Amino acid sequence: MAKLTLVPGAKPTPLARLVDDYLAHCQAKNLSPNTIKNAYGYPLRGILLPFAEAQGITEVSGLDNRVLDRLSAQLLREGNVRGRLSEHSVHAYARAINHFLSWARKEGEQVGGKAQLPKLPQRLIDILSREEIESLEDAARTERDKLIVRLLADTGIRVGELVGLRTGSLLQRDRQYFLKVRGKGDKERLVPVSPAFYRRLAKYAERGRPRDAAGDRLFMALKRRPGGDYEPLTSSGVEQLIRNLGVVAGLSKRVHPHLFRHSAATWMLRRGMNPMLVAQILGHESLQMIQRVYAHLTPGDSYDAMLKVLQEP
Repeated sequence: MAKLTLVPGAKPTPLARLVDDYLAHCQAKNLSPNTIKNAYGYPLRGILLPFAEAQGITEVSGLDNRVLDRLSAQLLREGNVRGRLSEHSVHAYARAINHFLSWARKEGEQVGGKAQLPKLPQRLIDILSREEIESLEDAARTERDKLIVRLLADTGIRVGELVGLRTGSLLQRDRQYFLKVRGKGDKERLVPVSPAFYRRLAKYAERGRPRDAAGDRLFMALKRRPGGDYEPLTSSGVEQLIRNLGVVAGLSKRVHPHLFRHSAATWMLRRGMNPMLVAQILGHESLQMIQRVYAHLTPGDSYDAMLKVLQEP
């Protein structure tokens, strides 16, 4: 079977116009441009529409279960124009198509099909131990780098959220300490931090940043740009920093910022935190990621948790 391709210059079908309306709906919801382009735009415009055209389908009503099954089967068997696809990629594409179909149904369209989500192989998510995190912090040479390691490890915030922190992101309410984090979809949330770590961050914000740094970003690059000014630290800069620290610390595993996120979630859950609170701190709207984290907790974790329950009066 031929790879899926777009036909240039083709007249938009009612299905294609409906896809455009749905993507406009996503924009109206203020989803990030990357989310619209990659999570919804490509699965619909680059996968679904070319397949529908090859099948002679021009209306959303033609996407019944058998047609969608053929699409998933083709993707699993042949991939797309980019090459072979993993079960996880096909799963993500099918999920995006189902979101579109659900929206179309609510808009009054005649929708009779639903894409099956391929069964995914269970993967164990690698994490950093607390000892490995300490070795990474010890390997950092500057207070800025040590704070970045500890911040990623203790809060599990995303690297994009970290570089977006500002000096005014540190909040104190009574005797509680938080970071105001701007996450996906431009949504803000408060992430708790310990009093001792808050004081370290506050001290760095006041006296640790380059004194002549323009703007109020909390973390700045250490080198000046050609014009003489310091630039805000970027996501790629943090990724390079963490990768280098892993080498200096002598860790055998590949170390990257998202590894801290999985590690923080695991640590919170093993310490008995409510999964809903973990999801809230990490900025998730559902428990899907938390459920994936549970998959790599050991039988000893469930045993210890059960004993705590049984010992309660």
